[in-house]
Amino acid sequence: MPKITIIPHSELAPSGAELSVPAGTTVCDALLDKGIDIEHACGKVGACTTCHVIVRNGFPSLSAASEQEEDMLDRAWGVEQHSRLSCQALIADSDLTIELPRYSVNHAKEHG
Repeated sequence: MPKITIIPHSELAPSGAELSVPAGTTVCDALLDKGIDIEHACGKVGACTTCHVIVRNGFPSLSAASEQEEDMLDRAWGVEQHSRLSCQALIADSDLTIELPRYSVNHAKEHG
């Protein structure tokens, strides 16, 4: 099983995290399943940017981004060359290192 290393994030993963997840899982589902409450305002359909992550290691192993995802990423706060919408990025067999951006386009988080 591939491993995802989460770089420490002051709110969502203060100490960072290491997760073992099955290949074929989206990054978003992997994070949520392990208790890392990443935002996903659109219900994980790739129609917002609240689940944006930056892949620091292992980027080439993820599924290819669709044109729709790339268009949405243009709207994300702090987008970088190796940014992905975590709800659209399928994990393969390689380990990943993920950074959760400090901010998202949402000024107020939705809970519930």
